[in-house]
Amino acid sequence: MDAYMSTLSVFIATLVCLLEFSCAQNHAGTPQIQLRLAGSSRVPNEGRLEVFYNGIWGTVCDDDFSIEVAHVVCKQLGFEIAMNWAHSAKYGQGEGTIWLDNVRCSGTESSITECESNGWGISDCKHSEDVGVLCSASRLRASEQTQAITVQYTKKIEEVRIKPISARAKASVPVTEGIVEVKHKGRWRQVCDHGWTLHNSRVVCGMLGFPGEIKPNEQFYRKLWNLKLKVPKSRLKALSKRKMFWIHKVSCTGNEPHLSNCKVLISPKNLKPACNNGMHAIVKCVASPSVANGNGNNYQKAFRTMEPLVRLRSGPHPGEGRVEVLKNGKWGTVCDDKWNLVSASVVCRELGYGSAKEAITGGQLGQGLGPIHMNEVVCTGEEKSITECKFKEARVAGCQHEEDAAVRCNMPEMGYREKLRLSGGRSTEEGIVEVLMEIKGVKKWGTICGEQWGMNEAIVACRQLGLGFANHAIQETWYWQGTQGAGEVVMSGVRCSGTEMSIQQCRHHGVIHCPRGGGRNSAGVTCTEHAPDLILNAQLVQESAYLEDRPLSMLECAHEEECLSSSADDMSWPYGHRRLLRFTSQIHNNGRADFTPRNGRHTWVWHECHRHYHSIEVFTHYDLLTLNGSKVAEGHKASFCLEDSNCGKGIQRRYECANFGEQGITVGCWDTYRHDIDCQWVDITDVLPGDYIFQVILNPKFEVAESDFRNNVMRCRCKYDGHRIWMHNCHTGDAYSTDLEESFEHQLRLSNNLV
Repeated sequence: MDAYMSTLSVFIATLVCLLEFSCAQNHAGTPQIQLRLAGSSRVPNEGRLEVFYNGIWGTVCDDDFSIEVAHVVCKQLGFEIAMNWAHSAKYGQGEGTIWLDNVRCSGTESSITECESNGWGISDCKHSEDVGVLCSASRLRASEQTQAITVQYTKKIEEVRIKPISARAKASVPVTEGIVEVKHKGRWRQVCDHGWTLHNSRVVCGMLGFPGEIKPNEQFYRKLWNLKLKVPKSRLKALSKRKMFWIHKVSCTGNEPHLSNCKVLISPKNLKPACNNGMHAIVKCVASPSVANGNGNNYQKAFRTMEPLVRLRSGPHPGEGRVEVLKNGKWGTVCDDKWNLVSASVVCRELGYGSAKEAITGGQLGQGLGPIHMNEVVCTGEEKSITECKFKEARVAGCQHEEDAAVRCNMPEMGYREKLRLSGGRSTEEGIVEVLMEIKGVKKWGTICGEQWGMNEAIVACRQLGLGFANHAIQETWYWQGTQGAGEVVMSGVRCSGTEMSIQQCRHHGVIHCPRGGGRNSAGVTCTEHAPDLILNAQLVQESAYLEDRPLSMLECAHEEECLSSSADDMSWPYGHRRLLRFTSQIHNNGRADFTPRNGRHTWVWHECHRHYHSIEVFTHYDLLTLNGSKVAEGHKASFCLEDSNCGKGIQRRYECANFGEQGITVGCWDTYRHDIDCQWVDITDVLPGDYIFQVILNPKFEVAESDFRNNVMRCRCKYDGHRIWMHNCHTGDAYSTDLEESFEHQLRLSNNLV
């Protein structure tokens, strides 16, 4: 009997152990997956649903799929809501494993892993049944997103901050030095310095938006601590004896994305007295020059300041965007295979930001154009640049731009948003721009003079407010009601390059000068999370350029539309000819929204000679410049009728100019304007032989908002001997050249002159 009971006890104990292990696995072992939408090229919010599980990308079967499942998927991808879903491989058939079948969700789940299904890899479907999803274009705010590769909190550490002590630290913006304070269960605590290391400081600084850390002057803080403890009724003396005042110990490796991922001892029962002979932990962070205001922050000692090898593009907010690296003189993207927070943090720190708060996959922040340089990037976290990390060649893996990796970095708190606001708009993304300025020693809210207010200024305002890109720059806001008492103009003559972090950093009048006053003439903006991005195919221009001597008898219509240089007016028509530099241009929309002209088709002008309509807007501008920048020839200023000529895989064309249709370029599509189209040229009849720069500017007056104007200028070196022309070194923002910044500055000057 005893043997029976003993055996039964062992069986029950084993069964309980197995059940507990199973429950623990189900609770703590929820699969970490990634989602992406494929098969739709550069449209980020629709495509074939693919799941990354167990190291392999696979698809989802359309059996039992519903709009509720689509809602869960779209929210997990960072979009607000699902608009529709598609069965029977509408976005093309996928490859590999069909991971999920018969998925059933209520719609309230935070991840598709929480929904019911047949189980991972259990399916009777074929890829002809791959499901697709259409999400809304609007994205969730960063705090609402449930993207898989984010910081996973393991302890109840909610926030971290630096409390400045010295007068210099209190006066600096941002705060880079002081006491570490941690928020736990809604209460701010200080960290005991026992065992505090620079690895811990590195994690704290990264969370607060700083790329690095250095050792503080501990003797100064120890002396200050001892002085305060000598005061008989010191509040600090009383608090320091309580265990609840302290986070007792923190131990980090230095590469954690959040302090809660380190080993943290919060309130041990047997630690008496609390933090014996210790004091509060001190950190001193390294800020990048862009935010340090030249206050000698040791950034150059900690980070190399060579020409940049990495950049971010298409991000609606500072410190985020698609990752692009420079290799062999060309900018290219990074494939998202094995992309994680450690590698993303190397990118963020290299660019002068803090650690990464999100490593984004699936081309969610726009898809690049050109080469994909890196795949399966694996960093240790100690590298100074992502180019030092291990990686594989992307061309071997067959990556596509729909797998472009991106990041969202931690940014330091600069207080910019508290100095600007929008008022009177129909939504939080639009309104009169009201700015906080100091007038005769008194801080006062007021408006900005609308004169000369343009897209560059609107871009800075939207960035400062954290509202993404500018959609419209508005010079008259009579239809919006501003804040009462803030109607006076407090800022005028604002001129921005577009790269500033705040309106206050832009050039403006020292003494307010606004002839038409404020009120209805105050500056306003509308902002958006999504914007187009036009890029010219520089290689095609270089390959297609040639000279043609065209008879005047074939140029009468072009002359009527002012496509020729002014000397053509003095010729004996129709006898003679003009020498034309002709080329083919291909304009891609690489952004996250369709590119459409500012004015609608009701403004189109009928040209009887050519028997077609033209928009009155200027979308392209051609120049032939001397090497010192003076202009010797100029192309036509009439716009093309923009339409979708070609689109990426799975993208449906939305625009067609024929029969007085709509004009524009869909995301992921491009327009090709061939060399034989009338006015696709520069008239160089009067140009002498020599070395020149050929320049094409897209959207030259910045009349239509874009996510990036730095790639709107294309330049080529060319040599003309009077009979032939050689074109070489054509480049835009996608190529690395010292000429590029000059091109951008030239474009800014041109736009200022044209406004």
